[in-house]
Amino acid sequence: MHLSGAGERLLPEARAVLADAQRTRQVAADIRAGTDGVLRLGIVQGPGDRVFRTLAELAAVAPRLQVRPRRLPIPARLTAVRYGELDAALVRALTDAPGLELLPIWTDPLYVALPAEHPLTRSAALRLDDLANLPLRLAPREANPPFHDLITGACRAAGVAPQPGPPFTTLQETLADIGVGAASWTVFYEVAGLPEIPRVAVRPLTGPTLTTSLAVPQGPPTPALRHLLKALTGGA
Repeated sequence: MHLSGAGERLLPEARAVLADAQRTRQVAADIRAGTDGVLRLGIVQGPGDRVFRTLAELAAVAPRLQVRPRRLPIPARLTAVRYGELDAALVRALTDAPGLELLPIWTDPLYVALPAEHPLTRSAALRLDDLANLPLRLAPREANPPFHDLITGACRAAGVAPQPGPPFTTLQETLADIGVGAASWTVFYEVAGLPEIPRVAVRPLTGPTLTTSLAVPQGPPTPALRHLLKALTGGA
């Protein structure tokens, strides 16, 4: 059987259509497997660019999965996950997110900053009750509700009622003031290395730690989210 002239002309087009259909089926299968597609992720800045190292590990497992990271304030981050504008979001110190699941990912230490000449700096690490008589400079709750609640809740659990200290501005400004002003302390977590400020000592805080969780929609995670979770937890 021989093709007509019209058939010979249409044959390459038919082959191209079949090849496109095969590619479409393959892409659809890869998306179902979580190795292709787009993953929209709300991110935080982590110690040593931990988030971006994680994304590099994810790219090694699913190189065609495009991750689109977005930085948003915590309330906007959670709302975006609830309404499907983000597939997931990293959040710090959050213990409750109505309508979402919080999957713990990392736990990091907290640090205390206080005047370098203060007697408490003789200790390699400090407890909250060590600091009970020293004014605390803590960012107002509206600036970071989960972190504020973590610290105030830990103080209550330790039976400590911290003295209110001078206002907290930015971390850098507050640390500088601690070095030159009346004795006070503040508490923070590492983002881009521990700060080095003249006349300020930094010590680990024994007790509360900071948990970073992945906020996801309720229900079984998608294959792409399972790949992300595996990368975030180091393959555990």
